[in-house]
Amino acid sequence: MSNLMRCIEIKQPGGPQMLVPAQRPIPSPGPGMVRIKVAAAGVNRPDILQREGKYPPPPGASDIPGLEVAGTIDAVGEGVATPSLGARVTALLTGGGYGAYAIAPAPQCLPIPKGLTYIEAAALPETYFTVWNNIFERAALTAGETLLVHGGSSGIGTTAIQLAHHFGAKVMTTAATEEKCQVCRELGADLAITYPTQDFVEHAKTFNDGKGVNVILDMVGGDYVQRNIKALAPDGRLVNIAFLHGSKVTVDLMAVMLKRLTLTGSTLRARAIDVKGEIADALRKNVWPLIEDGKIRPVIHATFALDDAAEAHRMMEQGQHIGKIVLTL
Repeated sequence: MSNLMRCIEIKQPGGPQMLVPAQRPIPSPGPGMVRIKVAAAGVNRPDILQREGKYPPPPGASDIPGLEVAGTIDAVGEGVATPSLGARVTALLTGGGYGAYAIAPAPQCLPIPKGLTYIEAAALPETYFTVWNNIFERAALTAGETLLVHGGSSGIGTTAIQLAHHFGAKVMTTAATEEKCQVCRELGADLAITYPTQDFVEHAKTFNDGKGVNVILDMVGGDYVQRNIKALAPDGRLVNIAFLHGSKVTVDLMAVMLKRLTLTGSTLRARAIDVKGEIADALRKNVWPLIEDGKIRPVIHATFALDDAAEAHRMMEQGQHIGKIVLTL
């Protein structure tokens, strides 16, 4: 067997054309790590930022892009009891997903839910870890509360709508087109509006009897931040997980004080392995049974062969997709 594997490298910071097929040595798992023979890998916006030179991998992480994969355990490092050799897993990575083999910390691996394909399983980790940690842990969304999700047709959005709806929240979302809004409604959104033509602040107020929404999950930032503050109910929580409109904003704190608001945010990639392991345990307990029962499911928009990763990035940048884009090997 050759000691080389297929992968996608970033030739230099720039556009999708900078993603080029290459060969690298097959990595070996260190202590506490496993090696996954990759069957499919999810494509995420952080991959685009890394390709553009705006989101470098943390120290020690692979410079190959890709934050989530599904496949089989091919080798285990010292001290790893589970998952075992041959196990079908999906895993959250700090990098290296766009390759035939990837290294993952054992605690960040989850069994592939029964009934799911490798392609569907590869669409789970980045969105489900992110949504669970930010909506249900950081923002502490509870049954009976209201949630506003910006970008409801994205991978994050389609996940957040399904989970919040299942756990008893009332869900409002924004999307670019009526077609995308209809998909959001089918997934469980109680209200879906087109943000180019409708004011989400006014809709948020009427959505919850004039009080505003309890929690907002935002990937836009920029000019949305002050509008989000207006849309929140007293004791509301705003969680930012990305900044498509920029991370630097001017905020009037008076409303934050008067309404006792909480403004927070997080990223996953640099978090400690044990923290990610705790999120994985929560997903295994609270969410994986729902997937296996068919109550929630990842939404897959398109798949591309690994060598066509540049085309996958172009599709994501065009913003017409609904749900996840996945690379297959």
